[in-house]
This record gives sequence, structure tokens and C-alpha cells, in this order.
Amino acid sequence: MGGMSDVLLTGLKIGESARWHESRLWLSHWGTQQVLAVGLDGTAEVMAVVPTTMPFSIDWLPDGRMLVVAGPESRLLRREPDGSLVDHTDLSGLGGGLNEIVVDGRGNIYVNGGTEFHPDAGVAPGFVALVTPDGAARRVADGIAFPNGMAVTPDGSTLIVSESFAGALTAFDIEPDGSLANRRLWASVPGDGIVMDTEGACGPRGGRTPDRRASGWPRAGRCWTRSRSTGPGSRAPSAARTAARCSCSPRTGGWRTASRTTSNAC
Repeated sequence: MGGMSDVLLTGLKIGESARWHESRLWLSHWGTQQVLAVGLDGTAEVMAVVPTTMPFSIDWLPDGRMLVVAGPESRLLRREPDGSLVDHTDLSGLGGGLNEIVVDGRGNIYVNGGTEFHPDAGVAPGFVALVTPDGAARRVADGIAFPNGMAVTPDGSTLIVSESFAGALTAFDIEPDGSLANRRLWASVPGDGIVMDTEGACGPRGGRTPDRRASGWPRAGRCWTRSRSTGPGSRAPSAARTAARCSCSPRTGGWRTASRTTSNAC
């Protein structure tokens, strides 16, 4: 890529949940109910069209099948090899406002919800739910202040969730059965979408908190976030060997890649 940045894709009507997968940037295109995969040459392919309001967020099972959170309808959809979308499991008992998803290496699916924009004073109605490989779903954390992006550390030991209304990244230990324990502050940094790499620091898009290794914080991974104030677009992918950072322009509705040589986080 020439220069410091290049526009990768324009014409988006709110792009969210950006992920690097199979050498392409995948994202939810809310305005068209589509999931797109975009090559570094800017070529976009429609990978799914959801039969719901919009695809809030995406991730993949260990066997390669894509999962899509249809938030307003509280549905978790799965893309089959023939391209069709089916319900992965029933999440109707968890509560409304489903938002973000992350899948760990064992096939445990974490979905968060309870995204109330105007909760009562002192109330944090957000939650994180676990869907185990057998399809059983249950809440494993409550009291989350508007849950947004989530990430699992490379060693599979820790889940981190962005609490947008608390201006914090919150961490949990992942227990052998997938439950979450030992809730604690990971970093006092506001964020929306987040992503992990393996270099041990945490920072918002457009800035960076001190290196976690230098400050004595956990070394498990670096977590990059996008502040809500930057406009549409959230979590960007961990793009090994692409040396790119990705963001969505609020003016053009386009995805922008910015050259980075010091990290494989995007």
C-alpha cells in the first residue's frame, strides 16, 4: 500500500464487526443486511444476506462455519457450506439486545447483550452469555455497562469485554467449563470494538495506553479498540503479516487501511 493510508472500500452504510479471515477483511454491512468479504485490492464479495434487521457481528466456529448475531431478533445464525443461514441455537431465553460475539479455540461461543442506551441510574443491564458446543446457552456474567467488543487471549485463558458506558475493558478468567470468573479491570480505556494480538499492550484507535508489559499488566495480548466517537465501524481484525490498521470513515462510509509495521493488529 502506498503512503500512510489508502481507502479500501467506500459506499458503506455503517460497517461493523470487521474481522480478518482467510486473507480478507470481513465485515457486517448494516445498511444492506449483508456480510462482506473484501480483498486488499478493494474487491468486495457478498458472503451472506441475513433475513433479519441486520447482522450485528460475526465470528467463526473452529470448523470454519461463520456465525452471525442478529441482535434485534436475538438470533444466532450459522452459515452452512452451501451458503444458507440457519439458526445455530435458541437464544430467546437470554434477554434482548444481543450485540457482539467471540468464539474461543474450544468452540465455546460468547455473546453479549443487554445493550440499553438509557438505563436507570446506577444500573448496568448488560450480560455475557455462553453457548457451549452442544448448543446449551446460559448467562455467565452480568452487570456489564453496555457490552461491546469482546476478545479471547491467544492462550484461551481470558475473555475481555469492552464496557462502553464504563469506559473500561473488563477481563474474566475462562474456566474449564467455559464459565467466567475473577472479574477485574483490564484497562481504563473507552472502546467499542476490540481485537487481540500477541504483543502485550492495550490501546484505543488513534492512541495507545502505556505498554502493558512495561506497566506490569498481564502479557497475554494487546487489545486495540475503536472509540464510539470516531463514527461507524468497530472491531478490526488481527491481520497477521498484512501490516494494516483498518477504520471506517464517518464521512465517506469507507474502510481505510493505514500502514503499520510494528504490529499485526488491525
